[in-house]
Amino acid sequence: QVLLEESGGGSVQAGGSLRLACAVSGRTISGYPMGWFRRAPGKEREFVATISRLSSTTNYADSVKGRFTISRDNAKNTVYLQMNSLKPEDTAVYYCAAGRTLYGRVSYTADDYNPWGQGTQVTVSS
Repeated sequence: QVLLEESGGGSVQAGGSLRLACAVSGRTISGYPMGWFRRAPGKEREFVATISRLSSTTNYADSVKGRFTISRDNAKNTVYLQMNSLKPEDTAVYYCAAGRTLYGRVSYTADDYNPWGQGTQVTVSS
């Protein structure tokens, strides 16, 4: 069974930083792209960032570009999301997801990812 466990969420003031981690068990992540998505209250789930298998490619949503950084440590089977200059509109539940296809390409589409973690809450106050 493949499990993804997010950690690092919490409450911060605008302008602050958080670092999310996603620890994966039951699968070696080195063969898969990884992604972060989020769901804000009353809104649909949206893409945040993705990273290729060997970290050669990263892509970000326009809303977080320049503020968030996705990275991975395949030796630790863990993916990270460094979030700086946080804004109240970043408030959401953040989900980590593993690419559905071995040796697949990075994707903005949630359907290209499975399995998913349970999510971690990030709250940014003004």
